[in-house]
This record gives sequence, structure tokens and C-alpha cells, in this order.
Amino acid sequence: MSSLVELGYATGWRVVRALPKPVARALFTGIADRAVRKRGTGTARLAGNLRRVVGPDLPAAEFDALVRRAMRSYARYWLEVFRLPSQSREQHLRGFRLARGELLAEDVAAGRGAVVALPHGGNWDAAGAWVAANGLPITTVAERLKPEGLYERFLAFRRGLGMEILPATGSDRPVLDVLGERIAKAHVVPILADRDLSARGVPVEFFGGRTRMPVGPALLALRTGAPLYVVDMWYEPDAAAGHLHGPLTLPVGGSLDDRVRSVTQLIADHLARGIAAHPEDWHMLQRMWVND
Repeated sequence: MSSLVELGYATGWRVVRALPKPVARALFTGIADRAVRKRGTGTARLAGNLRRVVGPDLPAAEFDALVRRAMRSYARYWLEVFRLPSQSREQHLRGFRLARGELLAEDVAAGRGAVVALPHGGNWDAAGAWVAANGLPITTVAERLKPEGLYERFLAFRRGLGMEILPATGSDRPVLDVLGERIAKAHVVPILADRDLSARGVPVEFFGGRTRMPVGPALLALRTGAPLYVVDMWYEPDAAAGHLHGPLTLPVGGSLDDRVRSVTQLIADHLARGIAAHPEDWHMLQRMWVND
């Protein structure tokens, strides 16, 4: 089964980029609509997460339309992932727009680097390609997927876009130590911050419920003194888009544990505002809340 999964992704990267864009878009839209009709596990989980975001009062017909748009947005992400490797630097620059993005260039020029917390929204790979296409050094972390061959393909994909990728687990050194070194070299370090993969995250309030979020963005900023940003992510008709908020004001008193918890909650609050503004572009098909 694992070899079939790897083969499927390999086929996607090879075939989808060769299709005319309108044909590929129609294909992926059809796949998304079929997933909504089947209402499988992933779609049901996405719907449950979106109901948390929009609340119980949104009428059923409007909510069903939201779920359909959300699945189409998720399919658009995968369509773009499969096509990104064949695009030029100029296409990467046009494919993502970041309001206040000049702050990242200023941080790199000043030699201090930056930590950026972002959601699974819009197209985070297009965002990374945009940073690299602007000539900024970028290092981030990737989940070690199974099978290993699939993980290696994603490494090659993101490295091909100009990003340095560190595995979240299984390295000789703690990944936060290496990221700290990269920040000292004025790298931009984006980290997906809306879902804890380590089981070591801290509890936060998020859309009225309790969940856990990773400590990485907060801990890196507190350790290194690098500016910490949170970015909203969404899709516009012609490009993925984002808005950079910050740098956030970090607490200076109290224990490190208390400060990490406080900053992680602050990140969660910023992420929630961005997701609430663009719920259809939040690609969260996994369990989020501890009481779900």
C-alpha cells in the first residue's frame, strides 16, 4: 500500500504539470466535489473543524457551500504543489503575494532573521517558493512522512523550490538548535503552527475549545530574540496570498515555560483571526480539538 501511495504522488508530479492548466483545474475541482459527495473521513473532519470556526448558527445550505469551497481550495493546493517544480522564478514571484513582506527582507538585511508562524492555509509551499525567489535564505521543518520514499520526494520537491528542509524527528541534533543557528545566520524560518505533531505542544484556547499547538515558533523567538510574525494565508483568484502581522511583542518576565505558553496563545489568537476571515482556505482535515 505504501508503495502505491508513493507511486501516486510521483505520478502527480510527473503528469499534472504536463496537463494544460484549465484541464488540470477542472480535474482537481471534480475530485474535490466527488470527495464532498462521498463525505469520507477527511471531508467529515474538515466539516467538523469548519463548524467550530463559523459557529452553529450558519444555515445548513451556506455551510454545505463553505465545505465545498474548502475542498476545492484544498484540491487547488495539491494542483499547485504538483505544478510548482516546473515553474520559473518569475512565476513563483507572481504566484504569491505577501502584504508587509518587505519586513522579512529588512530582517535578513539587518542580520537578525525572522520566525514566521503560519497556518495550513492557502499555499504554504508557494509562500516558501516566493521567499526563496526573492533571494532570502529560508529554512523550515518537514514532518517525516511514511513511507520514507514519499518523505524523500517531498524533501526533493521543497529543496528544489529553494528551501532548506530539516526533518522534524530522527536527526542527530535537536531541530530547534539547528533552527536557532540558521536564525543567527539571518534566515527566514517559517513554521506551520496550527497543529501539534510532536505530542509535546502546549494547550491553547482556539475557537472556543482546547487544542495543542507546537512550541517551536515561541521558543525560537524567545531564545534568539528574532522577530516573530504570524501570517494569514488564503487564496485569491489569480494567486495565493498572505498578510504578515507583527513583529509580536514578547513577554520579558516570568519563567521560560510561562512565556512560551503566553506567546503560543498569542500566536493561536492571531491564527484564529486569519482563519475566521478565510475559513474556506484552511486545509485542516485532521482532528484539532481535544474534546472532539
